[in-house]
Order: sequence, then structure tokens, then C-alpha cells
Amino acid sequence: MLTPCHIVVEGNPVVIYASRNGVPEKVLPLLEPFLAKFWEERETCGEYGDTAECLVAQIVVRFGYEICEDDYSNLRVGINYAPDAKYIYFIRMNRQLNTLIPSEEYRSNPNLGIKACREFATKNC
Repeated sequence: MLTPCHIVVEGNPVVIYASRNGVPEKVLPLLEPFLAKFWEERETCGEYGDTAECLVAQIVVRFGYEICEDDYSNLRVGINYAPDAKYIYFIRMNRQLNTLIPSEEYRSNPNLGIKACREFATKNC
């Protein structure tokens, strides 16, 4: 199922892009437990430096494996937003996960990023 999405971590310029399987029904059941485990590990180790960088790396390695379904051309990492993204999952350092929907303004100028999106859902992880 084609539904492109982005995953963005607050404090990190990297934009993770998955070209399919980006609907909340598919992403959130994978991403929420992943984030809970990530935050738990950070607490257990008492490690808080470079959290945004570590989280991006962990998403690409661990979460990316699950969402890609053995087709790694599905996943890209860069610094640009794609105009075709249907959802943007924004992970905040306060452990909040926002599911955003890009506006028409975003579609015509994806460089606006999350500023040109509206809230679809918010959860604490």
C-alpha cells in the first residue's frame, strides 16, 4: 500500500522518508512501543546526551527494518521534505508523538516542513 510518510525528531535536521506503509494504523503500532522502549533504555542508562541523534539512528536501524518489510529501497534519510508525504510523525524530546497531516501549502512548498501541517493526533510515549 502506497502511503508515503516522514518521521522527524525534534532537535535533529534529518528527515526520514518511507515511500509506503505510512498510515497511522500501520506506523503507530510499531512506532509507539519502539519509542517506549527507547525512552526506557535512556532512563535506565541515565544517558541524555545526543538523544535526538541517537533516536534518529535507532529509528533508521530498528524501526526501519520493521516498516521496510525486506525492501530497503522504501526507506530514505535526508534533509528535505517530500511533497507526496501523507503523514508526518513528529517525535518531541518531551516524549510526545504528533501525527501531522501536510496542508496544501506544504504540498506546494515542502520546505515549510511541519510548520505547514495540521495536527491529526498526539500521544505521549
